[in-house]
Amino acid sequence: MSQSVLIRNARAIVTCDQEDRVYYDADLLIQGPKIVKIGRDLKDQADQVVDAHDKFVYPGLVNTHHHFFQTFVRNLRTIDYPNMTVPEWLDKIYRIFQVIDGDVIFYSSLTAMADLLKHGCTCAFDHQYCFTKATGTTPVDRQMEAAKLLGIRYHAGRGVNTLPREKGSTMPENMLETTDGFLRDCERIIRLYHDPAPYSMSRIVMAPCQPMNCYKETFVETVDFARKHGVRMHTHLGEGENATMVERWGKRTLDWCGEIGFIGPDVWLAHAWELTPEEYRTLGKTGTGISHCPTPAILGGFPILPMRQLQEDGVCVSLGCDGSATNDGSSLLDAMRTAWMMQAWFSKERGGCISPYDMLKIATVNGAKTLGREDLGSLEPEKGADLFMVDTGVLELAGTLHDPRNLLARAAVTGPVALTMVNGKVVFKDGVLTGVDERALAEEGEAVCTRVLREPCEAFHGLD
Repeated sequence: MSQSVLIRNARAIVTCDQEDRVYYDADLLIQGPKIVKIGRDLKDQADQVVDAHDKFVYPGLVNTHHHFFQTFVRNLRTIDYPNMTVPEWLDKIYRIFQVIDGDVIFYSSLTAMADLLKHGCTCAFDHQYCFTKATGTTPVDRQMEAAKLLGIRYHAGRGVNTLPREKGSTMPENMLETTDGFLRDCERIIRLYHDPAPYSMSRIVMAPCQPMNCYKETFVETVDFARKHGVRMHTHLGEGENATMVERWGKRTLDWCGEIGFIGPDVWLAHAWELTPEEYRTLGKTGTGISHCPTPAILGGFPILPMRQLQEDGVCVSLGCDGSATNDGSSLLDAMRTAWMMQAWFSKERGGCISPYDMLKIATVNGAKTLGREDLGSLEPEKGADLFMVDTGVLELAGTLHDPRNLLARAAVTGPVALTMVNGKVVFKDGVLTGVDERALAEEGEAVCTRVLREPCEAFHGLD
């Protein structure tokens, strides 16, 4: 018999359901991995009772773009992204990426996942394209190991780069793979880790890194293979590559993807700030999603997505942290605040701004939809028991509690949450990651970063 949990006496439960309901002074009953009941003064008995006095309860956030391996390439003033051109940044950053090994993948993933969990994220997608001579084909396996250890729901994006530099890509030789090798490994990890069932804890996404850095056959074969195996697809698009694609193929990237079928409701794109209004409408008509990553857009000085217009065009926009080489943290609460502030900045010239609650639904409902998770994204019966709590009984939130829906992004609630639950299990509570020795893992991770990256890589030298 699966365990039952009763969350008792929450100050408010923000459901993000289709009616945008908020329950006040309410309880929430969980059976195994799913929610079964929400209401006041529930009389049900439960194996575990969680006291939610003074807590606002929200659906778990869903991250739709990241590069976990980059968490060990943070806080480096020698690679100063805001003051570099993209080619300069690529030249320096790939000198580090190409020496990454399996231990770096494991501990950097733990680092990113821990940050996500502590800030309310319960389901995370990562675009893992760092396959080096040292890692071999093990990165997704090491990430699945990390996800299981911490208890986060994980969708692994199996990335690949196949085009060499002499043919126009930005990739060093020892980070290149072949299309055939990529497809073989996708078949392997789909067999091992892809669970399409409701409430599953792991799935696989086929995610060639960037059209500019791959042979066309890589994308063509991905479309055929992914749809045959029932997995979703993802790539970077509309982030400055269009001029190269027009020169190489005589067409913009979205047209190129449309011709080969890399578009549709089972596809979402990272960034997309370079797209035209007509291209945005194409995304809406085809059901193709966008993962908006606000922090790297600011750090890189790139255009800011017109999210209100995208809503009107029917585009499913979700939220991503992006990799830590262009975002030195992994907090989706911070990304929500940043993204909403960016929309507010442009509100006068764009005819208005989406609400902070809209941004919450982008990070929950839309994130779940993007990943194909009909079982996640809101708090209602039969949905997965993924949620987080914010302690409102603190002085800094006094005067804000009349509107739980809009609180988070509006009032800059960006710190660690009081509790995070994934699949009906508490994985973070009162500052503690349950089930692991966080300090021991942090110490091990630091040692790996020093051995593999800090000692041999010039970018870490002379920082004192």
